[in-house]
Amino acid sequence: MSKKKEAMVDSLPYKKVTWWYRFWKRAFDIFVSFTAILILSPLLLILLLLVLIYSHGYPIYKDKRIGKNHKKINVYKFRSMYIDAETNVDKYLNKAQKKQWKKERKVEHDPRVTPIGRVLRKTSLDELPQLFNILFGTMSFVGPRPITEKELEQHFTKEQQDIMLSARPGLIGYWGVMGRSNVEYKDGVRQKLELDYFKLRGLFFDLGLMFRVIPAVLKGSGAK
Repeated sequence: MSKKKEAMVDSLPYKKVTWWYRFWKRAFDIFVSFTAILILSPLLLILLLLVLIYSHGYPIYKDKRIGKNHKKINVYKFRSMYIDAETNVDKYLNKAQKKQWKKERKVEHDPRVTPIGRVLRKTSLDELPQLFNILFGTMSFVGPRPITEKELEQHFTKEQQDIMLSARPGLIGYWGVMGRSNVEYKDGVRQKLELDYFKLRGLFFDLGLMFRVIPAVLKGSGAK
């Protein structure tokens, strides 16, 4: 983003959304997620079997996050790590990696990720099960990325937390498209991009983000 555009976004107030926006956004989510699940069902089945073969465990991972109105939700993903990745951290991560994981919820070249998991993460295919989150109403196609309670409390003020949790988390987010996984909390850029979405959102803006996500995925690894 250019300095001029960044300054323009900074000067904007947070948008109050209308019932019209909420109605059509939810209708779009239901129709498109249901259609996508039907069309992609063969691919979903193939990926499920590949995860089973490579990691020898339940193929769907439930990631606990905070959703709209502070409700705790399970975000579904194809499991990309070994079955004991979280219960036996010392087996895989050194001291520096454990520190990075606790702070950013990600580790560069994470040794806990399976071979098929690396492909799934690189292409963001691990997030396809979130189509069911969208269909069931715990997520939307576009919104702030699902966040953990710890991330929320550490990196956002009380006022910012209320803003972040005023919308359903999104499969696609402004931070994900603009920054991918190249921005972090420690420099404040990730927080800014997440909050900027609430200044810019609208039906056409949301659709624009959806069209931009494909080249963003091709350019870099998935935003988590």
